[in-house]
Amino acid sequence: MILCKKLKTPTHIAIIMDGNRRWAKQMGMTSALGHAAGVRRVRGIVQACADQGVRYLTLFAFSTENWQRSASEVSSLLGLLTLYLKKEIKSMGALGVCFKVIGDLSRFDLHIQELIQDAQSSTAKNTQITLTLAVNYGGRQDVICAIQAWQTENPEKSVAQLTEKDLSSHLSLFYAPDPDLLIRTGGEQRVSNFLLWQMAYSELYFTDVLWPNFSSDELNVAIQWFSLRERRFGGSSTSLAVNA
Repeated sequence: MILCKKLKTPTHIAIIMDGNRRWAKQMGMTSALGHAAGVRRVRGIVQACADQGVRYLTLFAFSTENWQRSASEVSSLLGLLTLYLKKEIKSMGALGVCFKVIGDLSRFDLHIQELIQDAQSSTAKNTQITLTLAVNYGGRQDVICAIQAWQTENPEKSVAQLTEKDLSSHLSLFYAPDPDLLIRTGGEQRVSNFLLWQMAYSELYFTDVLWPNFSSDELNVAIQWFSLRERRFGGSSTSLAVNA
């Protein structure tokens, strides 16, 4: 008899929240209202992940490439980020959310930087789930910065001595295990410079559902799909052969 090892709920889920603008177009709304609908979706997904036992949730909110969008759209995105930081802190505390932000924050104005710092400080002791927003984030830049940080700490060493463990400890998401599952909404099938190092062995789930429509039921479908995956990490089958 062959018994297959059943996988648990993913410890860490990463999500590329795509489709806000297309949702808005379908609804006859502006892009700004589409992004606002996407922001409203976040709280429910955080709650659903916590209820499922997910310990880490990382959301791609604003990439280094998003600055190339129109000035009005960038302004709208930053305004929504500011509003989210102001409004969601109390609910984060109630949900037991430990809130973190990764990415280059230097390009944001001081007010946003202070809101981020306040949000991180006020939720630092929460342990139910760690929610990370990736803002002004790029995976390639993350790796470059990690190498530079390691070299700064170890000026007497050659880069030839740098190990995977050394690099991982200097990445912006050093405090979390690598994502078990990446979800991308909106129908595109690419990782778009998101957590390139960390997703070496992540399961990749792509759905046509636009982010504002991505409900807890859709999350459950993704988790069920993940539970059927056989994760070998480059090794042999995880199935266990047991004599009947």
